[in-house]
Amino acid sequence: MQKVQCEILGLSSSPSTGGAYAILLKEINGVRRLPIIIGAFEAQAIALEIEGIKPPRPLTHDLIKHVIDNLGATVVEVIVDELRENTFYAKIILEVSALTNEIDSRPSDAIALAVRTQSPIYVAESVMQIAAFVPSEESEKEVPYKNTSEKIEEEKPITKEAKIASLQDKLREAIDAEEYERAAKLRDDIQKLMGNN
Repeated sequence: MQKVQCEILGLSSSPSTGGAYAILLKEINGVRRLPIIIGAFEAQAIALEIEGIKPPRPLTHDLIKHVIDNLGATVVEVIVDELRENTFYAKIILEVSALTNEIDSRPSDAIALAVRTQSPIYVAESVMQIAAFVPSEESEKEVPYKNTSEKIEEEKPITKEAKIASLQDKLREAIDAEEYERAAKLRDDIQKLMGNN
């Protein structure tokens, strides 16, 4: 499996998502970004560790880290390895006595554990191709328009490919504005169009 190393770029909530949060991953050697909707508890667990705040009693992810440490294991890496029916799946890769074990996990739990163990976070290239986006300022730098008439022609959604490109632009704008619920709907629309190919 081809994988891309990522880092946590941000964590935010939106009142329109009904208490859900979004974690934004950015590839380390590139510009693509991957938003993942997570629960409030997992968002809090990640935020506390990033900010260096130690709760008076261990949280679930702290407990898991202590168990792993006491068993003599190490977290090698975590991988967001699959996207099925708009749900992300992840694996925690552990090494115990020179044996490697893969443990299925939700991405939010895997990332919360990775933050605590300073383990690298990877995303499968196949997942990045489906769900990641390039921020609008980066895409403008990479593909400058030669003249105004080309820009107008490209914005007209005449073909399916043009419609997908138009939706991807709207997705980038929604992410930049931290409108993650709208972004999720746009992502679903893009996947439906791509699935019809």
